[in-house]
Amino acid sequence: MQEKIYIKDILKVLEHYLPPALQESYDNCGIQVGLADRPASGVLLAVDITEAVVDEAVEKGCNLIIAHHPLLFKPLKQLTAANYIERCIIKAVKHDIVIYAAHTNADNAGRGLNDMLARKFGLKKTRPLEPMKGQLVKLVCYVPGSHAESVRHALWEAGAGEIGAYDQCSYNLTGNGTYRAGAGTQPFIGKQGVLHTEPESLITVILPRYLCSKVIAAMLAVHPYEEPAYDLVSLDNEWATAGAGIVGDLEEEMPVELFLQKTKEVFGISCLCHSCCAVDRVKRVAICGGAGAFLWRRARREKADVLITGEAKYNDFFDVEGRPMLVTVGHYESEQIAAELFSGIISEKFPNFEVYLSQICANPVHHF
Repeated sequence: MQEKIYIKDILKVLEHYLPPALQESYDNCGIQVGLADRPASGVLLAVDITEAVVDEAVEKGCNLIIAHHPLLFKPLKQLTAANYIERCIIKAVKHDIVIYAAHTNADNAGRGLNDMLARKFGLKKTRPLEPMKGQLVKLVCYVPGSHAESVRHALWEAGAGEIGAYDQCSYNLTGNGTYRAGAGTQPFIGKQGVLHTEPESLITVILPRYLCSKVIAAMLAVHPYEEPAYDLVSLDNEWATAGAGIVGDLEEEMPVELFLQKTKEVFGISCLCHSCCAVDRVKRVAICGGAGAFLWRRARREKADVLITGEAKYNDFFDVEGRPMLVTVGHYESEQIAAELFSGIISEKFPNFEVYLSQICANPVHHF
């Protein structure tokens, strides 16, 4: 008999790769409707939530919908079925369906939407186009030498010590720590009221800010002292594996026309928009799903020949002056791969669970 899979279990796996902490300040990722502490009957994956998508979930027997775009960006003042948002919520509640959104956290994550698009183009040596800043923390802890190895491994297993493509990174020094145990204490080494000197290791690791509680708990669980000494230092470093957009190089440079044709094939579209181009061949490519034209200056700084995004303002096509060539493929079209991204993450952990990609085209923009 197959073990029950709870909705919260699915969301936990998704959030491991697409942490909600990576969302932009204006965003509203996470659970929008419903309770996650119950068994999952199936999950429907979509770019947007519409009434037709909720109906599709009901028809397929899914009690979880994961969408890229949040249904709720602003608080509701009433729930009267006056618009599609309210009607979707009413229908979801009526059928006990949980609605969840993974939006800019999926855009900014290292294994996110833009990374998947880069792989579709076969880009090499990829990196965030605009790395996140202010999201990293340095943890410095002091441990008796006898327990240094176990503390180090606990920190690594909790997610600390990753720098770019390297893991289990730490910096270690040895020295002497001093303390005097007060009344009512039970010191690991030494005696109450007596100054004690202990050979200790100083262990330093880097970690994402959102993992602080988890990493500190892991450290405290194996640290032998009653009152472990540790420091948390906020860093202004750029995060090498998280941020807006992505940039990388094609295996071989391509003529502009052939590259534009390849772009249409990757996104499954019959036409696209582009600015003039200052080069006749494309080698370095920048990509940002959705509304990413704001990154064109960063793309120029990275010497990208082209910036592909979902949409741009009219003046953006003037401003870039072909360096890079600005290409827009449609907002929905640039992010329709999100359902495939979610499916890959969930199916990797739960290979026998019912995962459906929505067959509803919820694109609000129609072409004639």
